[in-house]
Amino acid sequence: MTTPSLLTSPLHARHLALGAKLADFGGWEMPIEYSGTVGEHAAVRERVGVFDVSHLGKATVAGPGAFDFVNRVLANDLRRIGPGKAQYTLCCDEATGGVVDDLIAYVKSEDEVFLIPNAANTTEVVRRLTAAAPAGITVTNQHKDFAVLAVQGPESESLIKTLGLPTDFDYMAFANATWDGRPLTVCRTGYTGEHGYELVCRWDDADALWQAILRAGEPFEIKPCGLGARDTLRTEMGYPLHGNDLSLDITPVQARAGWAVGWKKDEFWGREPLVKERTEGPRRILWGLKQVDRAIPRPHMAVHAANDASVADDVIGEVTSGTFSPTLKLGIALALLPPTTSEGDVVYLDVRGRRAAFTVVKPPFVKVSTR
Repeated sequence: MTTPSLLTSPLHARHLALGAKLADFGGWEMPIEYSGTVGEHAAVRERVGVFDVSHLGKATVAGPGAFDFVNRVLANDLRRIGPGKAQYTLCCDEATGGVVDDLIAYVKSEDEVFLIPNAANTTEVVRRLTAAAPAGITVTNQHKDFAVLAVQGPESESLIKTLGLPTDFDYMAFANATWDGRPLTVCRTGYTGEHGYELVCRWDDADALWQAILRAGEPFEIKPCGLGARDTLRTEMGYPLHGNDLSLDITPVQARAGWAVGWKKDEFWGREPLVKERTEGPRRILWGLKQVDRAIPRPHMAVHAANDASVADDVIGEVTSGTFSPTLKLGIALALLPPTTSEGDVVYLDVRGRRAAFTVVKPPFVKVSTR
């Protein structure tokens, strides 16, 4: 039964019919799994899976100079790309440099940029952009105008071709197309690390497209995948999740997301505090943790320096994301640790009353190709 206070995607009835286990994601009731997270994860790594990620936000910034306006406020440098290309970027707080949201910007022209923020942050991102927009530039919240279906995995290109859609373009590029007479955008983007596509279609076209994807995917043993698998897949890649590994309290410098900052730009929200932090060095930095002792880490677990509970004041950090890796079949985590930490160090997590050893590593935890 749907929780009255939660929003639902246009595929909600399909998820119920498939027996999906549902959960709250940013105020939206979305599938966490259908047949099991491990099997859905494996389908994406080995074949192909499809996710409903329609809970993600959508917004359009339009008007003369929209491109330059977005580039003045968001952290990454849009001048590195052009029309038909997408870019991972950050909306940072002007005063602190903390991350309001991480999002994808799709450059349609000098006068139009389409944004996909995280579900829970869409309203705030739109509010900040609207407040800063000069005359002639509009910021439109289109959260429920479009649906987003993510087709991810080694067989994703073959499946997309079966639907008669274009695939011959680079990673982080997109193309406008039609399917069954319906307009949509095919994006070479995703959150799994695998070769994949995100299809942005009109809200009312999502049901027909979802069914067509599942039919076309039958020869590839496609699985509908929930957001539980999306989380294990992104964690294996070391991709940050806003609210866990990035937040108003966790800057891009601390989260190793400085590559998504246009440091040479004269202007973007949060530039001054971020340049200062980068110059002086952050007080903590995001590392990967891989189990030595058998244990599954979870967010907010304290990271200890010693394997001795009687040692006082030995907490050196905190787990931000933690899970069981279905690919590696062991526990992995992302954690904020002191800047003196080195790869290969051994640290300890308190897991159900015992301290378990983990090795400090640099993500990603698995090697795949998104190209």
